[in-house]
Amino acid sequence: MGIADDSLEIRARGWRTLASLHGLIETRLEKALGERHTLSVVEFTVLDALSRQHGWHMRMSQLARAAALSASAATRLVNRLENRGLLTRVLCADDRRGIYTELTPAGVDLLEEARPTYDRILEETLQEARDIPELSPLVEALDRLPRNVPADA
Repeated sequence: MGIADDSLEIRARGWRTLASLHGLIETRLEKALGERHTLSVVEFTVLDALSRQHGWHMRMSQLARAAALSASAATRLVNRLENRGLLTRVLCADDRRGIYTELTPAGVDLLEEARPTYDRILEETLQEARDIPELSPLVEALDRLPRNVPADA
């Protein structure tokens, strides 16, 4: 194996480690949010992203990016959340072709109810991952990230 092959294997191993940590966290969050709040991780992500915006609304394209979804998947998700009364759509006053998605009061309430569960499960899972030799360096790297990064960065 040459140097280029070694480099590729190191990056691939890093990616697999990241995917393992992500999978562990997402599985635990999915279970807890689903059982306690009837929310999926991606639904929580959408409500959370909207709550961090001035005026609690975003364009559909922004929301799709924030939740790492395609435009069509974001539309389906917004439809489901709108049917549950958690979101509403509003025409953009400046651009009649633009549509904003906004949190409803019920969406805000559910997010506030679910956030402590999300935070607790995330912290518990990261703590558990610290004890897994393959995942520990990645969790330590996460601990070193700046804590005061603006929400829209």
